[in-house]
Amino acid sequence: MQVNAVPMGPPEFSAHADAGAVIPRTVATLPHPKWRIPLAGDLLGMSPDGQIQRAVRLAHELGPIYAMKIFNKRIIWVSGAELVVDLIDENRFAKYVAPTTEALRSLTGDGLFTAYNDEPNLHLGYQVLLPAFSKAAMQRYHRTMLNVSLELTDHWDRGGTVDVVPDMTKLTFETIGLTGFGYSFDSFRRPRPHPFVTAVVRALTHSQRSVLRPPVIGGLLNWRADRRHVADIAYVKEVVDSVIQARLAQGGDDDGNDMLSLMLNSPLDEVNVRNQVITFLAGGHETTANTLAFALYFLANDPKVFAKARAEVDQVWGTDEPSFEQVGKLRYVRRIVDESLRLWPTAPVFAREARFDTELCGQLPLRSGEWVVVLTAALHRDPATWGPDAEEFDPDRFAPERAKGRPKHAFMPFGTGMRACIGRQFALHEAVLALGIIVRRYDLRPDPEYRLRIREALTVGPEGFHLTPVRRK
Repeated sequence: MQVNAVPMGPPEFSAHADAGAVIPRTVATLPHPKWRIPLAGDLLGMSPDGQIQRAVRLAHELGPIYAMKIFNKRIIWVSGAELVVDLIDENRFAKYVAPTTEALRSLTGDGLFTAYNDEPNLHLGYQVLLPAFSKAAMQRYHRTMLNVSLELTDHWDRGGTVDVVPDMTKLTFETIGLTGFGYSFDSFRRPRPHPFVTAVVRALTHSQRSVLRPPVIGGLLNWRADRRHVADIAYVKEVVDSVIQARLAQGGDDDGNDMLSLMLNSPLDEVNVRNQVITFLAGGHETTANTLAFALYFLANDPKVFAKARAEVDQVWGTDEPSFEQVGKLRYVRRIVDESLRLWPTAPVFAREARFDTELCGQLPLRSGEWVVVLTAALHRDPATWGPDAEEFDPDRFAPERAKGRPKHAFMPFGTGMRACIGRQFALHEAVLALGIIVRRYDLRPDPEYRLRIREALTVGPEGFHLTPVRRK
C-alpha cells in the first residue's frame, strides 16, 4: 500500500501536458485567475496561509504558465517542463530576489539567500563558505549531528505523544548552531523554545505575511505586529553579535574550521558575517525540519516502506553508532528523503529573471530584468514525468533504474544554478542520519484520525502532526 499525499489538483492533470503548446505572445494575454478586480487584481482567494497550494491548484486549472496581478505587482508562474528547462539556462537567466525573499532582507540583509546578484558579498560569501560544506567538513560535523540526534532520542525515550515539527525544529536548530557557530540553544533541555528561536520563527512568518498587505492601509492595520517585528529583528541581531564578539575574544576556534571561523578569517565585514549567520540559522533549520517531518509522516503511515527502511538500517549499521561513511550507505532511506522532497519541496518555488531581452521557449518575450516564478511544487507532481501515480508516495521512484531516464530538471528541491542551496549536502546528511536513528530505535504510531495539513511560512511543512514513538522491542 502506498500513502497518498495531499493532492493539490485533479490526479489526472499533467502540469506539463501543455508545455509544448503555443504560448501567448504577450504577458497580457497569459491565462489568469477568474474574478480579477480593480486595484487588488487577483488578491481574491489569496491567503498568506495557503498561497503556494492555491498557486498549484491554479496551475492545474490554467496550465503550465499563467499570470497573476497582486496590487501593482505582476507574477508569472511556470511549472511546465520545457519552460523550466529554458529558465534554468544560466546564460540567459539568473536568480531573482522575489518579493517574498526581499521581505526577509530586514532580517538577513546581504546573506547568501537574500543578496542581490550584483552585491559584492554574494560572490565573496560563496568563496568563503564553500569549504564549510566540503566532504572533510561534513566528516567533522558528523559527530555533532549524531550527538544532537541522540539528544532527540533521550527526549523521546520519556514516552508519550510528540509534536513532530517542533521537535524536528529543536534538532535542526541545535545542529546548525553547534556545527556552524559553536552555539547551543539548549533545545532539548528547555521547557519552551529558546527566545532566539521564537523571534526568528516569528520574524520569518511576519515577513512573508507582509507581502500580501494592501498598500498604505496594510501598515496602519498591522502597526503592532510591525513594532514587534522590529523588536524581534533587533534581538536576533543582538544575540548573533554577542556570539561573534565572544568568538573574536577567544581568538577563534582551535581548528578554525567551522562556518563562523571561516568567515571571521576572511575579508567579509562583520555586518555581513552576522547576516550569513542569521541566514543559515533561519533558513537552514526550517527546510530540514520540515523535510524530516514530512518523511516521518509518510514512514508512520506506510508500514511496508518503514519495514524496508528499518531492514536497511539494521543491515548497514547493526547496533553500533553509525560512522560518516555508513550514513551514505543508507540508499533506501535517502530515497525516502528525496520522495518527501518531491511531493513537498519545503522550498516550493524559486524565481528567475532575464539577464537581457529574450524569449521564453522562443515564444514569450521577456524584457531584461523581467522575472518568472518556477513552481517546483507543481513541477514535481507532473504525471508526464513521474507517472499516473504522481500524487502517491513511492521512494522507489528514485531507484537507479527508474531515475536513470528521468530528466535532471524534473527534481529541483534545492533550486538551480550557481545560487542553488549551498548547504544541500549538509541537510541531506543530517536528515538521513536522523531518520536512520529514529527508524532503528522506534516504532512510529500515528494518530489514525490525522489527515495531513500544510502550514506555509518561509517554507511549507505539516501542521498539527503528532505521533507516538514506542521503543522497539
